[in-house]
This record gives sequence, structure tokens and C-alpha cells, in this order.
Amino acid sequence: MLSRQVSTLPKTVATGVRQSSAWFGNVTIGPPDAILGVTEAFKRDNNPKKINLGVGAYRDDQGKPFVLPSVRSAEEQIISSKMDKEYAGIIGLPEFNANAAKLAFGEDSPIIKAKRNATVQSISGTGALRIGSEFLSKWYPNNKVVYQPSPTWGNHVPIFKFAGVDVKNYRYYDKSTCGFDEKGCLDDIAKIPEKSVILLHACAHNPTGVDPTVSFI
Repeated sequence: MLSRQVSTLPKTVATGVRQSSAWFGNVTIGPPDAILGVTEAFKRDNNPKKINLGVGAYRDDQGKPFVLPSVRSAEEQIISSKMDKEYAGIIGLPEFNANAAKLAFGEDSPIIKAKRNATVQSISGTGALRIGSEFLSKWYPNNKVVYQPSPTWGNHVPIFKFAGVDVKNYRYYDKSTCGFDEKGCLDDIAKIPEKSVILLHACAHNPTGVDPTVSFI
């Protein structure tokens, strides 16, 4: 089919197509995404009582995408504010970063007061990990290792490894209680060497949804 299409193209374009095929001929197909695969299987299933346990997204009773009223309200505020379309800057919107840090660490956090935090706006969680992993790989002077909770989201590990950062785990989820493994988590973190990098999910741990209690924090 491709050869027929190429034959109908101008000579210069057709040559470019053939060269591109040769240039990228060594690219291998990556493994299928396990989560998206569940969604595809869900679509093929004819069971009227089926439930999609794949991608974590809100759905209504008919299985259609559901947008939270708070999100709709935020959208309306953005539109009515008539914001300009200027570039936000290399690290994002300063106001957004400042408020995000307060949300994560607390309004009166000593970390913020001592200016020991660095907050950068990113595109989604995957984008944040990609930026962080590249930064650690290039600039972090100690061991290029990041400690992640077990389990963690499937694409987190390859993101760090692709950047040349090794990955180790600490206990987080207790299957016997379907809750947070507080003792296991504390024991493992206590054994992690000083000046190590530890990845914490700020809220709604992915993929379990289990978070530490306020007293633990």
C-alpha cells in the first residue's frame, strides 16, 4: 500500500519517504501499554455489566467521561479573566509555583521559609519525572539512584532508567490490609543512605490511591 502511495507522489517527496524509512528502520516497537490494553479489552467485551479498571478517569453511570463541577468552574474563571497568551517563563507561572509549594508543604512550612524548595511547573506527572530525571542525571553529584514506592506507576521506572538513573524501592502498600504499610515504609526509608533521592507521591498514590494519614506526616 505504501509503495503505491509513494509512486503517486512527486519525486522529491517520494525520495524523502524512502529515506525516512531507511533512517528509522532500526526503531523497534515498544511493548504495549498494560493500562491502555485493559481499556482496549474493555471496549471489546460485550458483557453489559463490564467495568473499566484501566485508566484512572472519572466516568458517569453510563460510562461516559465526567468532568467535575469544580473543573468546569475553574474553566469559566479562566475564560472570564481574559488572560493573555504570553509565555509563562522557563519555570512556569511564579504564582502557580508558589501556591503549589504551599499546598504541598503547608502554608507555614519551615522548608518554604528557609527557601529549601525548588518548584518548577511541568506538563503532567510524566513530564515532571522526565525533567527531574534528566536534571538528576546531569547535575546530582551523589549516587544516581532514586527510591520509589512499591508499587508505583508502570512508566515511572523506565523514565528514570532512560535518563541513566537507577531505581530502587521502598515498601508502601500493604496487600493484606489494602492500606498504607506505615511500618514497612518507615523501616525502609530509615535504611536509605543520606543524601539520597526519594520519590513521594504528593497525594492519591498511583496506582493504589492509598495515602499516609495526617498523623504519619
